Amino acid sequence: MSEDDSRLPADSEERPAEKPHRSWLERISAALSGEPTSREDLVELLRDVQADGLIGPDTLRMMEGAVNIADMTVGDVMVSRSQMVALPADGKFLDLMKQVVESGHSRFPVHGEDKDEILGILLAKDLLRGVVTDNGPATIHELLRPAVLIPESKNLNVLLREFRQSRNHMAIVIDEYGGVAGLVTIEDVLEEIVGDIDDEHDDAADEGVLIAAQADGQFVVDALTPISDFNERFGADFADDEYDTIGGLLTAAIGHLPEAGEELTLGRFTFRVARADARRLIALHVGVHAEA
Repeated sequence: MSEDDSRLPADSEERPAEKPHRSWLERISAALSGEPTSREDLVELLRDVQADGLIGPDTLRMMEGAVNIADMTVGDVMVSRSQMVALPADGKFLDLMKQVVESGHSRFPVHGEDKDEILGILLAKDLLRGVVTDNGPATIHELLRPAVLIPESKNLNVLLREFRQSRNHMAIVIDEYGGVAGLVTIEDVLEEIVGDIDDEHDDAADEGVLIAAQADGQFVVDALTPISDFNERFGADFADDEYDTIGGLLTAAIGHLPEAGEELTLGRFTFRVARADARRLIALHVGVHAEA
């Protein structure tokens, strides 16, 4: 044995060389070396990677969302015209401010006499500045920013790129006849990737609780509560042969997708829509009346 060899640890031949640390992205790239030929193959590989512990469930959901938006259009996520909060251009500053505060939004389409005549976009901060500034603007027209008009058929991945490049956060969706079909925001697109984004205006709720009692004697009920669970909790007898959830039952009874604030009485229950988006009911306020 040479003098140099004698200085080596006794187990040097058995100890494997340390592998350089690889980021999870590098490990995914290695795992995807099979070159998937379709989005379905790619998603399946991503799920295998998550099952192996290389990425977490939240990361997987975001990556799947990023893949899926390539097949989605603006029409899939937009807020419909009937649910838009739009402001009239001839409204008084104080009246407009009340609408802004009640809605909790930060950007608003502003229309002329016809709601298909979108004059621009008003930012809540611009309206506030106009109200409090001495010798401020005489009309809302001076506060408007240009409106971006897009078709319902535009792909979401293209729209997201345009939002980033232009720094716009809202676009007005136009139908095939040139009328206003709705609006879409950058938040609507991002929620398809990362999931629902609640803000300080959204009701906080325990995701594990479908029915929660309130101090005023009413209840907050998740719209996805199974009808059978609702019946058991309140001693009700709503049929569940056509609809599975209390939200589906209420939507059918009203005859359209309800908006926040709409009310309906069924038997000894008063339902008021607490939260809803462009696609579904989210939460209900339920009042229970004594039987006659």
